[in-house]
Amino acid sequence: MFNKILVVCVGNICRSPSGERILHKKLPAKHIASAGIATQKSGLVGKGADAMACEVMGKYGVDLSDHKAKQLTPELCHEYDLILVMEKGHIEAVTNIAPEARGKTMLFGQWIGQRDIPDPYRQSREAFEHSLMLVEQASQAWSAKL
Repeated sequence: MFNKILVVCVGNICRSPSGERILHKKLPAKHIASAGIATQKSGLVGKGADAMACEVMGKYGVDLSDHKAKQLTPELCHEYDLILVMEKGHIEAVTNIAPEARGKTMLFGQWIGQRDIPDPYRQSREAFEHSLMLVEQASQAWSAKL
């Protein structure tokens, strides 16, 4: 049913690439990718994952070294069966990019009682560890549901 999953955050350099890679480890038969709602606006298209995200994700055995940030587009939204966003406000942002994607856009943290998974960008190592721990928990919950 949901064979193509897109994980979305703002810049596509911290949370969404981490969610993409963790979900892929748990659901290797699924096609999973990630994108950002403001990657182009932030000048991050083609940039690698955040250095602290790479370091913290390494603790989970997840390698982000080859990640390249990409902008969410209407075409990407159309291509995927399920779009998982990190914050409630991202649902509206996705809908603004591709209105028809609203029905297949859900919160990444919804199965762990977490409305939003906070953005750790330019924050402390502890902020990254907390955010990425939630990404790990949400990935586990989604893999059980899917």
